[in-house]
Amino acid sequence: MPEEMNDGALLSALAPVVDDNLRRHVAESVVWEPHDFVPFDEGRNYAFMGGDDWSPEQSTLSDVGKLALSVSLLAADNMPSFHRELAYQLRTGPWWRWVGRWTAEENRHAIVLRNYLVVTRAVDPVELERVRMAHMTANFRYPSMGLLQVLANAAFDETASSIRHRNSAGVVGEPLAASICNRIALDDELQRTFYANILTAALEVVPDQVVRAVADAVKGFRIPLIPLPNNRDSTAELAAAGIYDPTREAELVFAPLLEHWNIFDRTDLGEQGQQAQQELTALRVS
Repeated sequence: MPEEMNDGALLSALAPVVDDNLRRHVAESVVWEPHDFVPFDEGRNYAFMGGDDWSPEQSTLSDVGKLALSVSLLAADNMPSFHRELAYQLRTGPWWRWVGRWTAEENRHAIVLRNYLVVTRAVDPVELERVRMAHMTANFRYPSMGLLQVLANAAFDETASSIRHRNSAGVVGEPLAASICNRIALDDELQRTFYANILTAALEVVPDQVVRAVADAVKGFRIPLIPLPNNRDSTAELAAAGIYDPTREAELVFAPLLEHWNIFDRTDLGEQGQQAQQELTALRVS
């Protein structure tokens, strides 16, 4: 069995794969502009510039649409926290270039969502800003993870995000809002592929460590809790709206990637990997 490698050695060993996948990611990414998805002709000034401030009757977006887009925006708004968590592990060579690219893509999501919500007066912009300030001040931190677990968690997180955005597109009830959700989902799916490909390469180098890291990531996985006005529970509300149900994570988030990585049919595992493989057996798709 291959010897264990520490995170520094893995960063170096996998750097060429990261470089190749970053080039592939950029080549496959569709160039899109946030302003193209915003109906600026619907916009008008707020009271500060002589117009009218927001009032509830101005919104034409459904309640579930407001929930879906607000949660997505607040998650994207806290990008500095997510950036820091990745940057702590990946501050070197092509890994660092990937962190920059990923952060820029996520920030683009925040730009289009905020512009859409504010221009269309879909939600109260003052309340949205107050929640954003509280969310970013409270900050976000993942529990301590090694490199391989960070990559596995990121693959699961992007999968979950793509599911949330695809489902949001189906329920927001407004074609332009739906197109924004689908556009973001496409980015999520490409990002998931990046992380999944790096772990596929790592399986050829340290299979036991990867399977152990994947099992740990599954065990500790939680979607970020996004603060909503009046202390509402974002996870519960997303589930009730049919946007994202944590009880289906095993089926929709974990199982497809475990099959992609061929976790259950590997024959190159030692004791550590076999133990982790056994822990994951309940997630196997028959």
